[in-house]
Amino acid sequence: MSDRIVIERDGGVAHVRLNRPEKRNALDGDMMDALRAAAQTLGADASVRAIVLSGEGGHFSAGLDFSNFGDMASGDLDGDSAEVQAAAADLSRDGAHRGQQIGWLWQEVPQPVVAAIEGAALGGGLHVALGADIRLVSPDAKLGFVEITWGLVPDLSGSQAIRRLLPLDVAKKLFFTGEVISGERAVALGLGTEVSEQPVEDALALARRIASHSPEAVRSAKWLLNASALVPVNEGLANEFRTSSELMGGKNQIEAVVAKLGKRDPQFEDPS
Repeated sequence: MSDRIVIERDGGVAHVRLNRPEKRNALDGDMMDALRAAAQTLGADASVRAIVLSGEGGHFSAGLDFSNFGDMASGDLDGDSAEVQAAAADLSRDGAHRGQQIGWLWQEVPQPVVAAIEGAALGGGLHVALGADIRLVSPDAKLGFVEITWGLVPDLSGSQAIRRLLPLDVAKKLFFTGEVISGERAVALGLGTEVSEQPVEDALALARRIASHSPEAVRSAKWLLNASALVPVNEGLANEFRTSSELMGGKNQIEAVVAKLGKRDPQFEDPS
């Protein structure tokens, strides 16, 4: 896998670190390819129970590499180019094209994903962070949809992730203005989950806690909550009943009960 990211494993937790610190982890083609490959590989690995996303060098990601905008200014890259059309034809399960997959694939993986945000999380970098299920944010981090300042709209999946997080008028204000906000402000608005003075350490601790529970139950909870945002209440209630019924009586569900009653740590099997 590309050196643009580093993946470390500790038990059931996989830590994915964007690794271009000299560029504030700006997203070039190699890093985008590496992010997609990491999501696909880890998502298919039954031994991975939780994933942490972070960036090296004190920044999450400052967004797209400036060379991409140079190509746009020269006219070498536009919406009708062969490169853009090829990316648009390469769709994920939910319909995310190749560029959108750097954020949206983290929604599609069955395991919970926790983003640790410090420094810059701008433009495309913010889209990657929004792909996570939970975001722990340094109070002085800088977050923003800055695409409007380049004459574009946020187009790497963030428009779909944000609809589950923010009121429409708040999202519009951020999109229309390109405003960059602090980590504290992001959490107050709902763009982040919690403020953390040490987001990487806290994200890893949270991931370990998640990984200590039945992997089938955790995966089912992620699917159930993601689906609940998109279906009518009656379908959501039916999903809840079916999901709980499928878990009940399974090996890991029984182990959870026996371990809890016996006041010991459970020993869960990887999901099939």
